[in-house]
Amino acid sequence: MTQTDRIFVGGGGEGYGAPQTMLLKYANRHGLIAGATGTGKTVTLQILAESLSAQGVPVFMSDVKGDLSGLAEAGSPDFKLHDAFMERAAKIGFDDYSYSAFPVTFWDLYGEQGHPVRTTVSEMGPLLFARLLELSEAQEGILNIAFRVADEEGLPLLDLKDLQSLLVWIGENAKKLALRYGFVSSQSVGAIQRRLLVLENQGASEFFGEPALDLEDMFLTDADGRGRINILAANKLMGAPRLYATFLLWLLSELFETLPEIGDPDKPKFVFFFDEAHLLFDGAPKALVDKVEQVARLIRSKGVGVYFITQNPADVPEDILGQLGNRVQHALRAFTRRDQKDLRAAAETYRENPRFDVEDAIKEVGVGEAVTSFLEAKGAPGVVERTLIRPPSSQLGPLTEIERKSAMMSSPVAGKYEAEVDRASAFEMLAKRADDAAKAAEEAERKEQDMEVREREYQTGRRYSGNRVGRSTTTRKRSRRGDSVGEAFAKSMMRSIGTKAGTAIVRGVMGSLFKGR
Repeated sequence: MTQTDRIFVGGGGEGYGAPQTMLLKYANRHGLIAGATGTGKTVTLQILAESLSAQGVPVFMSDVKGDLSGLAEAGSPDFKLHDAFMERAAKIGFDDYSYSAFPVTFWDLYGEQGHPVRTTVSEMGPLLFARLLELSEAQEGILNIAFRVADEEGLPLLDLKDLQSLLVWIGENAKKLALRYGFVSSQSVGAIQRRLLVLENQGASEFFGEPALDLEDMFLTDADGRGRINILAANKLMGAPRLYATFLLWLLSELFETLPEIGDPDKPKFVFFFDEAHLLFDGAPKALVDKVEQVARLIRSKGVGVYFITQNPADVPEDILGQLGNRVQHALRAFTRRDQKDLRAAAETYRENPRFDVEDAIKEVGVGEAVTSFLEAKGAPGVVERTLIRPPSSQLGPLTEIERKSAMMSSPVAGKYEAEVDRASAFEMLAKRADDAAKAAEEAERKEQDMEVREREYQTGRRYSGNRVGRSTTTRKRSRRGDSVGEAFAKSMMRSIGTKAGTAIVRGVMGSLFKGR
């Protein structure tokens, strides 16, 4: 059954169609795995990852329930479903079915169940950050100002405290910035800060920082040439669904922007599975959906296949759904009129098979069965078939904590990302500028006080000298009125330095907090 140009997905038996395979050369034409909860989507995801890895294709997938960690261990004859697996394999003609473990790299934004995965605030960019924080148009405008100012002033935005400190400066200098960028509302700055605080409380501070993820570590293979399966621990991350969706979209965007064009390869360079895809599109602004559509359309020429996993195909916008050529549709429930409408819409996206009604088949397929269609020669969609999905070769179910830790210790990236690096960036630079300005103000105040002391001593000495030689009060007054305009201004200037207004003057003379070096 093993073939070098395709992967075996499932087959038939009585009442089913021909064996279903996905051509490797079209695996980068994207795909969809859909179906109600408990219908077998996770197993389908698992067997696709196994097959791609065996063909030397690295894979990324998120483990929402913790079950996919079993890819790192071989299945066992002691497993309760062993007999059922063997029976299924025989029924669909999977003659060389056997148990096997696969090379897995575990990742975790929180650094608990996998190697820490981080990016910097700058790499995330204002568009995705605005999506992550659910900002209004006005707030997104201020965020764009912050990123622009950071670029122009050479202030690296690496972690959340960098962005928070920069927003403080923007709020304090709103009037100056308004001349160039337009009105900057202190209320909007405050709203962004509150959103950042919520994000920080959700644990996102662990995600933003260095060392940032090196994408090359996602493309590794093992000694046997099998592609490594990158698994993101997402069971905890799902508590912050916006962060989850934004992270996956950021990773997809990084792949798009980083990888070179390779045309039509014989097999994908990388396959990306986007689980719980509805979280990406729920409430997404049109600009973001357009961005996803653009990435999906163009990233296949870079050898990357993107597969969306969701309960209902209606969760994926129509323009994106039309680009998903490889499809595995598990059962859909149709209890309401809306459900029935979605079911009809799903059925209409398949190339008809005269042997059965697609709409009825989608309702009737059982657990571990699906309605499938894969691209054929010249990229034409295949005729839809009812398919028994092949059993997995790896362990069905999660690893133990000890097994997971062992896999992490033997990982090729072990020790590379565990220690966080906090180099000087916007937070430290702005703090230093504030400290320098404060020291300058203190020094100026000290000099002013010294000048006042000397002035008093001078005046005391003049009075003493004048009395001794018989000089009149009138003479002393005439002498003080004779001070030059420059001397009078200097004295007034130094007296004002100790006040708030004086501090502002010093900053104006010495350079502002932001521009001062």
